[in-house]
Amino acid sequence: MDRDFLIDLFADFGPVSIRKMFSGYGISADGTNFALALRAGLYFRADDQTIPQFEAEGSKPFQYQTRTKTVTVNSYWQLPARLFDDSEDLANWARAALAAAQRAALRKRPKAGKSTKRKVTKQTAGKAASGRKQSAKGRATRATKTPRR
Repeated sequence: MDRDFLIDLFADFGPVSIRKMFSGYGISADGTNFALALRAGLYFRADDQTIPQFEAEGSKPFQYQTRTKTVTVNSYWQLPARLFDDSEDLANWARAALAAAQRAALRKRPKAGKSTKRKVTKQTAGKAASGRKQSAKGRATRATKTPRR
């Protein structure tokens, strides 16, 4: 599959961004990657809500071989071959894949309210205060030391 073929394929869905990825292309809309076009075929993002639809069509999840095993990626499923000839239905499947990708992105975001700021304890507050009130002798000693490498 080449870039022009993919753009035509998704014409009823709407504009997509296509970029090189692995041995094929990553396909995204609104900044969210929802499909992969690889040597073995076209794979759409799937989740618990959409996997039954793929299973009903006899599709399989994306798989690849390593030196020691076969890895199955359950989040991408092969697009049923019949959809290559039905652009309206393909657009519906693409919308469902985009929704699945957006749901996955929401699950990955950090929880609101959790702070990444460093916790200040009495001990660290004391160290910070003592560093600011350092004597002239302490500054002179520190300045004469050679920096670590």
